[in-house]
Amino acid sequence: MDDIDRRKFLKLGILSSTGILVGSLYAFSTRGVKKDFRTYDDLLKYDWGFIVDTTRCIGCGSCVRACKVENNVPDTFFRTWVERFEINKNEAVRVDSPNGALESFKENNFSADVVKAFFVPKLCNHCYNSACTQVCPVGASFHSPDGVVLIDKDHCVGCGYCVQACPYGCRYIDTEKGTADKCTLCYHRIQHGELPACVNACPRNARIFGNLKDPKSAIRKILHQRRYGLLKAELGTNPKCYYIGLDLEVK
Repeated sequence: MDDIDRRKFLKLGILSSTGILVGSLYAFSTRGVKKDFRTYDDLLKYDWGFIVDTTRCIGCGSCVRACKVENNVPDTFFRTWVERFEINKNEAVRVDSPNGALESFKENNFSADVVKAFFVPKLCNHCYNSACTQVCPVGASFHSPDGVVLIDKDHCVGCGYCVQACPYGCRYIDTEKGTADKCTLCYHRIQHGELPACVNACPRNARIFGNLKDPKSAIRKILHQRRYGLLKAELGTNPKCYYIGLDLEVK
């Protein structure tokens, strides 16, 4: 990263206590990640990644609620959400996500011919080759030194190009602030050695977060031991959200 990018990053005050610190029930949990962020160069030791284990997700929506509270996400918008997939005996696929699963899936819409059903949490994939950063005309969308795709709200002009470019539908325009927004992996939390709010909130450990550069980290061990898939891998965005138990029906 050149000096211009370095100055831009430090200007954001990422290393300070930024963001909304009023968390969910889990916000001040003692669970955390290894922390060694004393200098800018220390950040280069990290490459944050995310695993979603769909075989463990029960669609309770705890992750969505924790994210909403932790990041003060506006009504009708989501930084993370959960989709329900139903497959019938004719292999027809039905997908729904009532209010992003914020209130879980209260109604059981299963019909008699459904032979398989499962839940798939979704969020920003923090891609290595992110389309959103490439189309931003003012450079407001960028990669942090530790591999998180972030938005410089001071420079974002709310044009919406990144929203259209994202193949995962994870970005939106905050109509109140007039800027783009999305999942940041709770960057204000991980800079203090805490886990993202959604990871803390999951009662089934269906979300795993960690440093991909550390061969001893839990996320690296799981990726070496388990089969995983990527969403829309054919697009070449090289996403860093890895899915365990990903069915072919999931797009």
